[in-house]
Amino acid sequence: MKTTIYSTHKFDKPSIVNANNGKHQLNFLEFRLTKETALLAEDSKAIALFSSDDASSEVLKILHKQGIKFIALRSAGFNHVDLKKASELGIKVARVPAYSPYAIAEHTMALILALNRKLIKAHNRVREQNFSLNGLTGFDLNGKTVGVIGTGKIGSVLIKILHGFGCNILAQDINEDQNMIDKYGVIYTDCATLCKHSDIISLHIPLKVSTKHLIDKEHIALMKPGVMLINTSRGGLVDTKAVIEGLKTKKIGYFGIDVYEEEEGLFFEDHSEDILQDDVIARLMTFNNVLITSHQAFLTETAMTNIAETTIYNLDCFEKQVRSGNEVFSEN
Repeated sequence: MKTTIYSTHKFDKPSIVNANNGKHQLNFLEFRLTKETALLAEDSKAIALFSSDDASSEVLKILHKQGIKFIALRSAGFNHVDLKKASELGIKVARVPAYSPYAIAEHTMALILALNRKLIKAHNRVREQNFSLNGLTGFDLNGKTVGVIGTGKIGSVLIKILHGFGCNILAQDINEDQNMIDKYGVIYTDCATLCKHSDIISLHIPLKVSTKHLIDKEHIALMKPGVMLINTSRGGLVDTKAVIEGLKTKKIGYFGIDVYEEEEGLFFEDHSEDILQDDVIARLMTFNNVLITSHQAFLTETAMTNIAETTIYNLDCFEKQVRSGNEVFSEN
């Protein structure tokens, strides 16, 4: 089956080729899916998308006219796809529901440790032959209270890691995990209470209408002075402008992100020769207590292999007209 792969990168193409093993005719494109590039899927029956691709209503209409019947997402999230319009057009969508929760959770922990122990600043100093320790004081994680919002696959792995560091763990989720309570002493509570009592807060929930800007100025106002806020889930969970105000007043003492609300067209690309047009992220980059990575938490060999294999499996199932179990549907 001919499939156009959008947003192909050097880091993921080999895994896709290996997983495909010659089964499907793959057309690799480095371009993101947009209204302009949708026409490049001509003669394909399916497309495979990355999290940075645009599968909004207008784009889906163009794809439908091109004869696209199936979208294989190379991600767990699907908020970049208009599922309602896809359903109306008869386009089926499948995702990779879990590729490596360890990759995301471990990257989250890396952000926490790097911010706390000021590793980036320390590394840069040493490279300049400055071996002073002034301004590099961190804190013991042992005994600190960490609030984990979302205790699914990724959140539960992070809780296991945090427990090993001796942290006290508060959690908020629609569904309470009894195993987390029994094994790690997790205390479930509401979001407001979690914000009031946590030294560190980490987000691990999907982006929905109900969760957009969950971390807003009201929730930030409830937080402890100097709180550490980490987001490796979806950029839209955080009102970035409200966070900037929190950083300016020192209510937020540390901010670590691997995702950004306006990352489309910015992350995954080299803009080193460009003038940065996004004033919000430009402002974030001026704070020395902010650490930004460009959506790389998933980027491990294990995760890339799992993403590729599940993507090809979803394509196999579509071609055979059988359900893969990874389909996603509109909630409307």
